[in-house]
Amino acid sequence: MASPGLEATRLTDTKPCSECVLLIEGAANDARRILDELAAATDERFPVEWVSELSSGLARLRGGGVAAMVLDLTLPDSQGLETFDALFRAAPHVPILIVSEGAGEEMAMRAVDRGARDYLRKDQADGSRLRRAVRTMMDRRAAEAVSLENAVANVTLDSIGEAVLRTDVHGVVLDLNAIAETMSGWTRKEALGHPVTEVLRIIDGLGGATSGEPLPAVLEENHSAKALAAGKNSILVRRDGSECGIEIRVADIHDPDGRVVGSVLAFHDLSLAQATSREMSHLAQHDFLTGLPNRMLFNDRLGQAISLAARQGKQLAVLFVDLDHFKKINDSLGHAVGDKLLQSVAGQLLACVRRTDTVSRLGGDEFLILLSQLGHAEDAAVCARKILRKLSAPHMVDGKSVDTNVCVGVSIYPVDGQDAESLIVKADTAMYEAKQAGRNTCRFFQRHMHARLAERQSIEADLRYALGRNQFLLHYQPQYNLQSGQITGVEALLRWKHPRRGLVPPDEFVFIAEECGLIIPIGRWVLLKACKQFREWSDAGVGVVPVSVNVSAAEFGAKDFLSGVRAVLIATGVAPQNLQLELTESVLMHDAESAVVTLAALKAMGVQLAIDDFGTGYSSFTYLRRFPSDALKLHQSFVQEITLNPNDAMIVSAMINIGTSLKQRVIAEGVETRQQLEFLQLHGCGEGQGYYFSRPVVPAEAAKLFKASPH
Repeated sequence: MASPGLEATRLTDTKPCSECVLLIEGAANDARRILDELAAATDERFPVEWVSELSSGLARLRGGGVAAMVLDLTLPDSQGLETFDALFRAAPHVPILIVSEGAGEEMAMRAVDRGARDYLRKDQADGSRLRRAVRTMMDRRAAEAVSLENAVANVTLDSIGEAVLRTDVHGVVLDLNAIAETMSGWTRKEALGHPVTEVLRIIDGLGGATSGEPLPAVLEENHSAKALAAGKNSILVRRDGSECGIEIRVADIHDPDGRVVGSVLAFHDLSLAQATSREMSHLAQHDFLTGLPNRMLFNDRLGQAISLAARQGKQLAVLFVDLDHFKKINDSLGHAVGDKLLQSVAGQLLACVRRTDTVSRLGGDEFLILLSQLGHAEDAAVCARKILRKLSAPHMVDGKSVDTNVCVGVSIYPVDGQDAESLIVKADTAMYEAKQAGRNTCRFFQRHMHARLAERQSIEADLRYALGRNQFLLHYQPQYNLQSGQITGVEALLRWKHPRRGLVPPDEFVFIAEECGLIIPIGRWVLLKACKQFREWSDAGVGVVPVSVNVSAAEFGAKDFLSGVRAVLIATGVAPQNLQLELTESVLMHDAESAVVTLAALKAMGVQLAIDDFGTGYSSFTYLRRFPSDALKLHQSFVQEITLNPNDAMIVSAMINIGTSLKQRVIAEGVETRQQLEFLQLHGCGEGQGYYFSRPVVPAEAAKLFKASPH
């Protein structure tokens, strides 16, 4: 606030000015003199405001619009350097000129050391010297502001990710940012003053011709190009002669009167974007694991190959390749090994075909192969046999030998289909037939396969509802002591009472349930149902008759298999020794070491164990001794031939001797005639089951057989 009797003075500059000089002076007479000096008739005139106290000065600074301060350190409400420090903290960007009495000169110098721009003694501060000091402060502040603005602009330009170059109206380079330096090969210092066409040499990316005047707005004075675009097909020739594709945009710079005074060129490197685009396109069309074309790209190539074959009257083939038992490899060795096996298979498949053919990974363990321009269908058979032979050799994965086989289905254009989808579907159908034929084999598509495939799909669809609709039931086939005729147990056999098909035997649906994963819940149901039936017979006084249940490979390998068996025994109250689980040799030998552990755990529970279909698998005597089984069940194919084929008779006799020497119960399956029974009795077979004794029967009929059995 101004002192009494002297109002704050405002002087109008010769040019419009939005900022003032703030005079902070406690002595009214000194203030009037300084105001008069600054207002003297000269070009150096300033708008000036005056306050007499520090508090008023601080308040005025908060209002903004102060370009410089003239300060006396001795004020009514503040003295010395504290006065300066308070103002400097409030507005460090506003320059301060100290005016002082002669006695205060030392303190004024200390204020300069702390950030003041300069000082004048009052007795020496005449009009000229005072105005020059103020003008110097303001000019320096303005220059610093411009420098800061330029620095901020440069930082901004360097951070926007684009090259920026500025020219005057004649096309002479005035400035360029760091990215423009890097892309053009010209430094800012070297480029300034050069024609833009020399710094930026542009070639038409389509025609390849140098564009002598790519930027007409830059080269023609008073010509407005508001926002010209040279497009995405421009090529920048760098200073070292190397080239890069760019996209460039040009905009005119106008002065306040609307005249074109220059141009700004913004451009960026398209090579990264193009590389990214190519990479994204590759990823969209190729399998990430093997790098092979995916289904989308395969379909595209197959469509083109069909069109070419139609024009040239050629044939082509589609091969559907599927790995056998790949899930077991993943489960036993881990997904990392499984992935590397797939990569190895992909490499082997590529080695089996021509460079003009296409190998694609469909997904999982399935691959598609396009054999284009075949002369004869037999050429596809030759390739399929080569694939079967090559992939049957062990794969080395992480130092381990991994064995796998494949099944191949083949369809031929044009006899099997006229379009890509039908050829793939029919190759898939043929591949499924190959699996049904025993795996590691090849099948060409034939028309009757469709009917079988449709039947399988119908059975699979019905199976998914059978369990929930109580369509399954168990029949029981007794097992007899071949010497005494006493029933020693019963085998639970699954049946499906289909609403339309009637009673479906297991050999028509169990393999489908295994392939589609339904065998695990079905197997759990069989185990629980059989144990409940045992409990019912026992509670009804029929007697204690051990029950046998078959266990599939999927069930045996499930993580909760042991806990599931234990839970069923507890829930039904069946003593473990009255439950016998039957497992085939192939199930046990798939991962023999793991099987030994699981079998030992079952034996620890007290459960009885039998090796089913003995003689049809590939058990070694070493593992037979290690498997803690209680019984060997001879497959019916051997039993039914013992009276007709001397070789089979010798084999059965040998297997009985093996079982006896291993202290196993030996149970013969499929006993149908008196002669077979007598042979088995003669050679020391302990037990048997088959139509000679009884067919599988419902629980009530089984109970009658138990009662009639000798005790």
